Amino acid sequence: MTANASLVTGASSGIGRATAIELAANGYDVALTSRSDAELRDLADEIEANTESRAIAIPTDVTDESQVDAMLEETVAEFGRLDAVVSNAGLGLSGDVESMPTEHYETMMGVNCDGMFYTARGAIPHLRETRGNIVFTGSIAGKYPRGTSPVYAATKWWTRGFALSLAAQIGDEDIGITVINPSEVRTNFNEQEGTAFEDAFEEGAVSEPADVADAVVYALSQSERNTVAELDLYRRDKLEDMELG
Repeated sequence: MTANASLVTGASSGIGRATAIELAANGYDVALTSRSDAELRDLADEIEANTESRAIAIPTDVTDESQVDAMLEETVAEFGRLDAVVSNAGLGLSGDVESMPTEHYETMMGVNCDGMFYTARGAIPHLRETRGNIVFTGSIAGKYPRGTSPVYAATKWWTRGFALSLAAQIGDEDIGITVINPSEVRTNFNEQEGTAFEDAFEEGAVSEPADVADAVVYALSQSERNTVAELDLYRRDKLEDMELG
């Protein structure tokens, strides 16, 4: 019997890495993509050593549509199908709008918006054949104002709006679409700005990458007639503060 096949962008670390490991543990073959070749290959070896799933490393810059198309073609050629896409690649750079370098703005827009568009556009024909699913990694910052990083927050509003609107467009084609909105997760997020979240928060203080991975697997477990459209994941005291992210 052919295993279900999945693809995870931003798979070399953090949420993407944890998600790939959890998908493999649940019987999915996994295509691992990010710009980090060595880390992807190490993860592929780890997955194949510890599970019965296959894993392949496909270094990809999701801001380059030709690379994204090649990534999808290689995944389907290797596994023979595509059942689940986790569109997770993303980054955040803070700062006020007035002084933000254009390069920072374009980088966030390129990865967080263009990359998710290119990935979804290329995946839809394959997911239509398998009645598959796309899961987008959003953020609580995409639901509430975030004055410390308005451009990053805006890209996550875009992710959320795109995911829900895409679901409205193609939901009748039996393609499930979910957007997951975590608050702080202990990953290397924010390391370019100073202290990474994995260092800023003690273990257990906020969500772990494995918590988000569990949410992805839950979303993918829904029957074909039902889809978890949106799932918020945050620590229990989070909503005391309306500036979330």
